[in-house]
Amino acid sequence: MSAKTHKGGSHHETAADHHETAAHHHHEAAKHYESGDHEKAGHHAHVAHAHGLHAAHHGQEAAKHHAEQHAEHDDD
Repeated sequence: MSAKTHKGGSHHETAADHHETAAHHHHEAAKHYESGDHEKAGHHAHVAHAHGLHAAHHGQEAAKHHAEQHAEHDDD
């Protein structure tokens, strides 16, 4: 069964997307911090943190779906 047909697969993709976006904003925060623009750095750090939280949520949802899938197979 592919990751896309497994109901947790979309959560893996979404988590990965949020991790990538968070990384981008961390890089932007670092760039602005180094140039002395602490307001923009703070904005990007805040956005990065939010995407990190979303990534963690989707990772937990994916793990929950995996556990449910294995529980279904264990009942057979």
